[in-house]
Amino acid sequence: MTVNRGSVLGKEYFLSYIKLILKSRNCTLEMAKELTFKMFFHNNKDQFGKETYQRFLTAYEDLKNCCYQ
Repeated sequence: MTVNRGSVLGKEYFLSYIKLILKSRNCTLEMAKELTFKMFFHNNKDQFGKETYQRFLTAYEDLKNCCYQ
């Protein structure tokens, strides 16, 4: 997937991305978070800017608090 480095990705984007990993890999939420960080951010939280990384963390926390405790 091509991502425009100039735009900030929203929380909804990461909710979908993490859910897709959860379903396709049949893994825990923590593992899905680690895989997203590795595959999407290439282990670099500054890869797409601070705002995008923060929205990723917010999406993870929302899933953790809502559905995957």
